[in-house]
Amino acid sequence: MSDPSFAATPIPAEWAPHAAIWTAWPSAADLWEADLEPAQAEVGAMVRALAAGEPVKVLAHGDAAVASARAALAGVDAEVIAAPFGDIWLRDTGPIFRRKDLAHGFRFNGWGGKYELEHDDTVGARVAARAGARLVAHDFILEGGAIEMDGEGTLLTTRQCLLNPNRNPGWTQETAEAALRAALGARKVLWLDEGLANDHTDGHIDNLARFVAPGRVVCQAPSGRDDPNAAVLDQIARALEAMTDAAGRRLEVVRIPSPGRVLDEDGDPIPASHMNFVIGNTAVPVPIYSDTGDDAVRALAPLFPGRTVIGLSATAILTGGGAFHCITQQQPA
Repeated sequence: MSDPSFAATPIPAEWAPHAAIWTAWPSAADLWEADLEPAQAEVGAMVRALAAGEPVKVLAHGDAAVASARAALAGVDAEVIAAPFGDIWLRDTGPIFRRKDLAHGFRFNGWGGKYELEHDDTVGARVAARAGARLVAHDFILEGGAIEMDGEGTLLTTRQCLLNPNRNPGWTQETAEAALRAALGARKVLWLDEGLANDHTDGHIDNLARFVAPGRVVCQAPSGRDDPNAAVLDQIARALEAMTDAAGRRLEVVRIPSPGRVLDEDGDPIPASHMNFVIGNTAVPVPIYSDTGDDAVRALAPLFPGRTVIGLSATAILTGGGAFHCITQQQPA
């Protein structure tokens, strides 16, 4: 369903005050295998950084996961909640909150049928209920990592993802924009084309470009000649520099170093990105993977006055396909 009144009220920007932030604890040993405990350690470090400024709600699936989460987060402003979910990617499977007491839910099909896990299509409603928020359900597929909003009605996304026939067959740019206006209050949709190499999300925007203030967007610059995404990163920056937002401002584009060439155990490039940071009330955890991490953190720090920008390892989380933004969802104050 949709409500025409939503169109006048855009989704708040991520930097607006939060009542809480939701995340999930790596729980499935058969999915994470040898990376389970390292991924739990990385999620724990992220939760501790965020919890300095807001309550963190941590879903854990199964008795062993609940116990490990509670042990790791003892003394932290984090509530461990026993709840079923497929995997930890709550940005995509969880609800998108408009207000503390109102959230939007969308259909989820495992990033175009690639990874369909039990409970991933129901965890959004579960989070909304636990948060005390009314859930407005929309009958189309949308992952939260596929969109980026500035709080003033500008929405940034990619054609590779939103117009992919593995999500909503038959969608055109016009039908997609109409759906985003009705559901999320988007006043202007800005389109990029392709995402990072080997990204199973088909080009999620939260690996590519992020709003850090109205009219200001950050993206990456290639790190070294062997950066597997050099051409795509330069194309993204050029496209953004030519865009204006919903208020008519030409975008100010800030570039930071990419992680460069990060390889999996088979020697193939994986979609590591410093763009997958999460903006908390007082902290901005930035995923790092290589010696470019410190440079990225230094470049981001001036963009978040009043917040501590902190680089934290996300190497183990990345083996599952994402990083800190992918596993979190903010609930507005």
